[in-house]
Amino acid sequence: MQSSTSFPDWHGTTILAVRKNGQTVIAGDGQVSMGPTVVKGNARKVRRLAGGKVVAGFAGATADAFTLIERLEAKLEQYPDQLARACVDLAKDWRTDRYLRRLEAMLLVADATSIYTVTGVGDVLEPGESAGGGSVAAIGSGGNYALAAAKALIDQDLTAEEIARRAMAIAAEICVYTNGNLTVESL
Repeated sequence: MQSSTSFPDWHGTTILAVRKNGQTVIAGDGQVSMGPTVVKGNARKVRRLAGGKVVAGFAGATADAFTLIERLEAKLEQYPDQLARACVDLAKDWRTDRYLRRLEAMLLVADATSIYTVTGVGDVLEPGESAGGGSVAAIGSGGNYALAAAKALIDQDLTAEEIARRAMAIAAEICVYTNGNLTVESL
């Protein structure tokens, strides 16, 4: 029997959320890598939920992420127009349920007014306002590169989508686990 540590090291996601001047955008690249090999370049890791009112991006194991997105959708049905409550409830379940606790993924979730990073250790993190007046958050292998680029661009005369696209392009130039094949959803 193989242990989980003997499986290949999967990388290859950069998800970025930007909120500025009333526009919220989540952008995700399309790369999935196994060790030093790109196994897919056009994965779609950003989805609309709750009738298009919420956008979620995921990093980590795909099946695990889909399980979490399904759970989040159920929470959004239970708590309509209450994204924070749905995220907190999901994080609580994720942390305490024996099955969910084993899931290896992260979510970046946004509606028109808020952005949340949701993790399996019970975190529901809302980014503070950046110096330029907007908010940014990122997850995944290239997340810190995209986050730094977006923070540097947030005070420029750019829309949230322009910031997201430029920041993701910068991350793709730096991070070998990020590519320029983007899925971008805005609210």
